[in-house]
Amino acid sequence: MTFPTLADVYAARARIADTIRPTPLMRHPLLSQETGIDLWVKHENHNPTSAFKVRGGLNLVRSLSPDERRRGVVTASTGNHGQSIALACEREGVACTVFVPEGNNPDKNAAMRTFGATVDEGGRDFDEARERCEKRAADTGARYVHSANEPLLIAGVATYALEIFEQLPAVQTIFVPVGGGSGACGNCLVRSALGSPAKVIGVQAEKADAFTRSFRSGTRVVGESAATFAEGMATRVTFDFTFSFLADELDDIVLLSEGELAEGVRLALRGTHNLAEGAGSSALAAAVKSKSTLDGQTVVAVMSGGNLDAAKLRWIMAGD
Repeated sequence: MTFPTLADVYAARARIADTIRPTPLMRHPLLSQETGIDLWVKHENHNPTSAFKVRGGLNLVRSLSPDERRRGVVTASTGNHGQSIALACEREGVACTVFVPEGNNPDKNAAMRTFGATVDEGGRDFDEARERCEKRAADTGARYVHSANEPLLIAGVATYALEIFEQLPAVQTIFVPVGGGSGACGNCLVRSALGSPAKVIGVQAEKADAFTRSFRSGTRVVGESAATFAEGMATRVTFDFTFSFLADELDDIVLLSEGELAEGVRLALRGTHNLAEGAGSSALAAAVKSKSTLDGQTVVAVMSGGNLDAAKLRWIMAGD
């Protein structure tokens, strides 16, 4: 498996251009005033599925061979990746099944079904859903689409990083949430290919910190649980393809408590008037937590998704 190049990113941009328009990169005065940081927000929550993943899903599904299309697609997700594959499969006429954990975000499940996907719910978390998905693929011969170990997904996701550097070439630090790692990979890929000195900082939940512990120790670990409300970062494992790249390319990582993640959602509402899910607003929260190291810098926080369900929103706002 070969890691994508900048040429692959440009090819992906052309392949998805009929559906994906450049998302806003905005400096919100209220946000800058409250945080005291020259903070820009990359609004990936303004995509058709309200998340960045749709870029990768479209790029991959549109690149499937005729045989893969005939066999259909299976994937595992907590929702944003699943929505991206479901939307792309609907557009391309490919059968799609998404495996999700028990009790998954009901709004994300509903969205996937609206795009025509079969949603198969079971398992205590994403990783158990992924294991069920992998068994189905082995049993049926369906094309298994991993949520991270896919060069075409990363090339598609990296198109938003290309937009950041084209619009704000002087950016000095980018904060990006890390679940499977495709978003962080996309930012590092484009940064390095363009020769930018910008730092790319990952963000994770303290309760789902397998990537962080692996990154910092150099030894990959498996977590016992991923009990964070920020389901976009809720994985107990690292993935071969993305971890091997980020181990060399990622500059640092910030861990956030559940309280800090919840405050990120509230900050997104106050400062940008955007609804962001836990992972989606984590970059804002990480920038605030890292404020002492950002003096005078131009900073981008990636708002990776806005698919927050009503029950979690009520819980978050009750803690304000």
